[in-house]
Amino acid sequence: MAAIRTEGLTKRYGSCRRFPLPWREQPKGEDGPVVGIEDVSLTVEKGEIFGYLGPNGAGKTTTIRTLLGVISPSAGDAEVLGADVTDPAALRGAKARIGFLPSVMGFPEDVTGRRYLDHQARILGDERREELLELFDPPLDREIGEYSTGNRRMLGIVRAFMHDPDLVILDEPTAGLDPLKQSHFNAFVREEAASGTTVFFSSHVLGEVRQVCDRVGILRGGRLATVEPVDELLDRGGKRVRVRTRGDPGAVGVGLEGVVERTVHDREVQFTYGGEYQRLLDHLAGIDAIEDLEIAEPPLEDVFLHFYGEETETEHATTLPDTEADA
Repeated sequence: MAAIRTEGLTKRYGSCRRFPLPWREQPKGEDGPVVGIEDVSLTVEKGEIFGYLGPNGAGKTTTIRTLLGVISPSAGDAEVLGADVTDPAALRGAKARIGFLPSVMGFPEDVTGRRYLDHQARILGDERREELLELFDPPLDREIGEYSTGNRRMLGIVRAFMHDPDLVILDEPTAGLDPLKQSHFNAFVREEAASGTTVFFSSHVLGEVRQVCDRVGILRGGRLATVEPVDELLDRGGKRVRVRTRGDPGAVGVGLEGVVERTVHDREVQFTYGGEYQRLLDHLAGIDAIEDLEIAEPPLEDVFLHFYGEETETEHATTLPDTEADA
């Protein structure tokens, strides 16, 4: 049984005139329903770290709220830990085995972190509380209203994992954490998955997703553009090649099928290569004047732009003025 399964999951919100939403939510006509997510079908296996990617407003949080039963789907089916998200009784039992870290944490401001965790422990349990507090150390004896963004996030991480859940849903989990805490968190998540915990990891920060996730789904305008392993996603982005020559670099990359975005500056050539790797090596081996060579994977940000390129800018130009006027 999969930890998460959706089939044709769709959520539409009223009318875009009455309920203006961020432009990437994609209104269906001037007064028609606004789509949060449309026909989302995916499966997250037990013990997997699944990255759910997309810019702010793409529908990531709508998906999470639907999976947790906070909002009802307009169409399609979804299950978490075998429970139908539209069945309140079944979902109530499943949620006892789910940890959740929202992107915006609504903590009570006038209680200490310790009192908050004590209260949550009475509801959920806290088998792993002390272990987690050794890794993520919010100032428990201060009122939460005095916390920094990073301390709030650490308190939320402890709360999400302290009852030893089978599935953890994380919405922008490292926002506000310093680099050292981010590194600790990423290592912790990998260890959790290795022990069998399933992690659904929503983010728009591609670098951290690359470090921890097994597979990724890219959400565009409320629809899944692709679901695939991180390595395959990077392979589709080609290789970034930088060649520095002792003389004129004019022949580097010329006539080689798969070369795009070729630029020349002084004695240096840079391009993206999407062809067969051996052909690239054969081409470079035929150039005698190479002084320096670098072949690397493209940044995930570049791969991401493959799915959010010029079309997104057009959508922005078309729909953003309407939503701003409505607001």
